[in-house]
Amino acid sequence: MGGTAQRHDMIYASTVDLEEAYQVGRKAVEIALKEGNGYMATILREPGDVYQVRYDKVPLELVANSERHSPEAWIAPNRVDVTDDFLRYARPLIGDSWPSVPLLDGRQRFARLEPIFADKKLPEYVPQARRGRLIV
Repeated sequence: MGGTAQRHDMIYASTVDLEEAYQVGRKAVEIALKEGNGYMATILREPGDVYQVRYDKVPLELVANSERHSPEAWIAPNRVDVTDDFLRYARPLIGDSWPSVPLLDGRQRFARLEPIFADKKLPEYVPQARRGRLIV
């Protein structure tokens, strides 16, 4: 299954994607707390045969409105397929297992958030149509 479902259904995310998304999010918070705004958190692949990454930052002015293309060498001569070099690059990104997604009442549950609410400072909201009328 490819296309839209693969891009928006979390069940198709690789375990590597999930971990890296979490870690780059942590890095983004760290950057914001220490340095403020104007940076984007990055994932940088380390050289070598073993897949490893490190998390860093880049000034937004260096990456905003920019794009990077896949190396031409990764496209097969028939222009329909990819090369073994691309497969070697991409394979570690897939991971080796499916993500563990707990179900709650038949629905996927990705987070368990503790509801923490700020103290109320405003009076209770009453819709305009009910203002001035006693509702029994």
